[in-house]
Amino acid sequence: MATTRTSPDFSHLLAEGRLGPVTLSNRVLLAAMDMNLCHDGEIEQGDIDHYVARAEGGTAMIITGACAVAFPHGTASMHEPGLSEDRFIPGLTALADAVHAAGSKLCIQMTHHGKVGRVDMAHDRPLLVPSAPRSAYDMSALADNTPQELMRMATASQGKQATYKEATEEDIAWLIESFADAARRVRESGADAIEVHCAHGYILGGFLSRADNHRTDQWGGAFENRARLPVAVVRAVREAMGPDMALLVRIAGKEFGEEDGLTTEEAIAASRLFEEAGADAIHVTGWGRNPFQNFLDGPLPNKLGAYRSLAAAVKAEVSVPVVAVGRVLPAIGEDMIAGGQADFVAMGRQLLADPALVNKLRAGNAASVRPCINCYVCVERNFFDETPVCAVNPALGNEASLPFPGVRTPRHVVVVGSGPAGLESARVAKERGHRVTVLESGDRIGGTLWFSQLTTPDNQRLVDWLTHETQRLGVDVRLGHRATADSVLALEPDAVVVATGAVRALPSVPGADLPHVHTGDTLRALMTGDGDAGGQSHLLRVFGKLGKWSRITNDPGRIRAVTQRFMPIGKDVVVIGGSLVGLELAEFLAERGRRVTLVEEGGQVGLPMAMPRRWHAVAKAGSHGVTIHRGATVERITEDTVHFTTEDGATSAAAALVVVASEVSAAAPLADDLRARGVEVHVAGDADDVGYIEGAMHSAWAVARTL
Repeated sequence: MATTRTSPDFSHLLAEGRLGPVTLSNRVLLAAMDMNLCHDGEIEQGDIDHYVARAEGGTAMIITGACAVAFPHGTASMHEPGLSEDRFIPGLTALADAVHAAGSKLCIQMTHHGKVGRVDMAHDRPLLVPSAPRSAYDMSALADNTPQELMRMATASQGKQATYKEATEEDIAWLIESFADAARRVRESGADAIEVHCAHGYILGGFLSRADNHRTDQWGGAFENRARLPVAVVRAVREAMGPDMALLVRIAGKEFGEEDGLTTEEAIAASRLFEEAGADAIHVTGWGRNPFQNFLDGPLPNKLGAYRSLAAAVKAEVSVPVVAVGRVLPAIGEDMIAGGQADFVAMGRQLLADPALVNKLRAGNAASVRPCINCYVCVERNFFDETPVCAVNPALGNEASLPFPGVRTPRHVVVVGSGPAGLESARVAKERGHRVTVLESGDRIGGTLWFSQLTTPDNQRLVDWLTHETQRLGVDVRLGHRATADSVLALEPDAVVVATGAVRALPSVPGADLPHVHTGDTLRALMTGDGDAGGQSHLLRVFGKLGKWSRITNDPGRIRAVTQRFMPIGKDVVVIGGSLVGLELAEFLAERGRRVTLVEEGGQVGLPMAMPRRWHAVAKAGSHGVTIHRGATVERITEDTVHFTTEDGATSAAAALVVVASEVSAAAPLADDLRARGVEVHVAGDADDVGYIEGAMHSAWAVARTL
């Protein structure tokens, strides 16, 4: 078991702070994350439950998802909160009251979505823009989306094509009035703050950016003209909301992906103007201008502390507080505030993963903060106009399911397997009051999740958290125990959870039994020095055993570093199967100087990896030289070649190593054996249905709640 990680000092992050007239209990804000829980623009109980959970968890201020100032016009979803009519005030008031009762402050984010107003498209309304777009998105990444996904992506727009209307003087006056009227309704609801959204391609950000604003009148051209509408809106909102509320303005510190995108220098200049117009704080974000190519640049970046330098640049030039966002983990936030680079930090996905983050930091339990693993499962649902889910937090969007129901009569629960499904089953069962024993055949916990750290370092946080939590709760974990029906029965369990993972087999083609052909299981054994690495070469077996002896294979970071310098395999590698695992493995090997060919039978690669992470992973694999063949059927494997056919005919690729990532299926023979002997058995994770981390965590959570 891993030892408890040392908690850093979070004194700056947890210190009281002020945004204009509003005092906050700490420096952590919930960044706006659209939950799509409203109906016809009205806030309902699910939305309230979601925000209250974060408020009760200690978050100082809750910033709602985007709220439409002209609902349903300029709206991205009919599930988005509206601000355009008095009928929306009761829902806003109920939310404000609930957040206040939970000890937090409420900020309503206001926007008009402009060129991404999908509801306008659905209703055949032209999209209101500063100027008609001069270029279209490069959508080639959608080649790796299934037809079903493409249909779901068209839900909000009903699949209709966009038309555009360049804003007239009347439209501009209407926009300013719409923001001001919305601000009056927010004030009446009892909320504490308003955030004016001037980024991410929405209409105010569109006017500010040269890439979107090609006008030659007083609203375009020179920077002062492009800033004229956003500044007018900020000034009107300030006047309408009065002096007792805080006014935040969200701006991209930089737009990525186009030469004429907003620059940091322009963002600084705009921030000064917003301060003069009455803003109490500047919230610095970032934006990748093409969601199908560079979404991971922003608004939800892949890089930790992605906008740290942008926030620091703005803070150096304004007098009001600066809020930083962009994968800000607690330690990063503490360092930024302590170093004077920001005054507050906003966390989005991290607070979706663990609503109680602030309370845990305050209690000195930083290691108990459930981590976001940056998988983009939550984000993908917004592309589909659906309520986000979290791979590691099954309660997201279903907060009323917590706390876990306790048990009157504790039982002995035996969990077989220590992957994510096994450990999550054990954690929840133990929290409910059961006595829990985990049996693991290997010499470390984590299962395939541990191995996935090598290709996906963010997964290490989940391994560490599950390890820490089972240790903290006192779960009895027994390593080196290969469970059989007899050995499990000897423990006298009241219930058994079988979480032994998926079965990984070889394809039924000639040559699949050659010693250089590996499944994920044998490759894992090879890399970590555990178990049977198959008939691979003596050099490879020695590499794995030496790594284990030297403890290198106990540390995924050291494995990644060592394999950058030395891997005892040939230059040519073929990966059969281009799903999530195959694609990540192909990229991992290519980064280490291997010539990798990825062979996928289906028409898409990267499934079921969530968009937009999939689009990024495919592009990144290509940049590392991975050759991808879609619609390819493997015919035979020889000692140095894999032969396959595509629509273009028969072809082949050189292969000193072949890794099979395609033959994965659910199976739990131990469960069948135990049931036959009268034991209460539950199956969780990939042993029941192959669903990777999300499926493992969610199914384990569901199983453990029923024990």
